[in-house]
Amino acid sequence: MRVLLVEDDEPVAESLRRGLKRYGFEVEWVTTGTAALSHPGPYDVVLLDLGLPDTDGLDVCRALRGRGDVPIIVISARSDETDRVVGLELGADDYVSKPFGVREVIARIRAVMRRARPLAAGAAGPDRYGARLTIDRKGARVHLDGEEVALTPKEYDLLAFLTEEPGALMSREQIMEAVWDANWFGPTKTLDVHVAALRRKFTGVITLEAVRGVGFRLEITGGSAS
Repeated sequence: MRVLLVEDDEPVAESLRRGLKRYGFEVEWVTTGTAALSHPGPYDVVLLDLGLPDTDGLDVCRALRGRGDVPIIVISARSDETDRVVGLELGADDYVSKPFGVREVIARIRAVMRRARPLAAGAAGPDRYGARLTIDRKGARVHLDGEEVALTPKEYDLLAFLTEEPGALMSREQIMEAVWDANWFGPTKTLDVHVAALRRKFTGVITLEAVRGVGFRLEITGGSAS
């Protein structure tokens, strides 16, 4: 996924770039509104700071929205209600106040991208993985062969995270940051416990491959519904 980051604060921008790249995002960084409006693209989502050196970010938001429907997430130190309302009324899809964590920004990006996807034949339904597994991210429910599977909150969060990119190798640090806490520094044994639980509950439907010294890779193994 390609991200246009419009941010003049270098430490903030570098932190975001590093965090987003760890999760596989491609990031183009510009520091002014003029550069944002002249950027040739293409990009899938815009992260837009309001406090730019050459123009108000709200004007940039208005101009970008006038050009098309690319999702725009405002990231700003302006946290009062008026700025939030104005930003959303000008066409922003979401508003994140500084300070924020990379994990939160990624969650907001994924949420606006899900909303931006074209809806097929009415409302979008649960995500299907193979013939047997569905995940309803809106309702936080998982079904196997049409029957709901009882999961703990962290089991659900882990499954939902790993199925966002089947086949991708996720490091332990990425998983702990996304599922447990952005600042987790404790032992990761709890991750192994939850992986083992998912393996038991979804035998024959998914495989969770442990890559020594790195992390885990989830694959959809398919199979016919019973």
